[in-house]
Amino acid sequence: MSEQTVYLIAKRFVESGGDADEVIRRRKRVTPPVPPKVTGDVEARVIALACTRPPEGFDRWSLRLLEKHVALTDGLPPLDHSTIGRALKKGGFVLT
Repeated sequence: MSEQTVYLIAKRFVESGGDADEVIRRRKRVTPPVPPKVTGDVEARVIALACTRPPEGFDRWSLRLLEKHVALTDGLPPLDHSTIGRALKKGGFVLT
């Protein structure tokens, strides 16, 4: 443990009025560090896109093909193919 860590813990202990629980208890973040890109609406729209017929010249949807079409769709943030795969898996959808 560094001197800086000991100093900060001691400072918080003094500021809390000697309440050790307040100093060592883990604090929950108010907001996550990065807001999630895939909300329920985005997930539903990606699944709906995957349920449509694939474009001309393709037999079925692939994750990379969905990635290209999501990038062209208004109102959807650009998503990586792996993110699209996780969203589909979370929704219980399987590309066939």
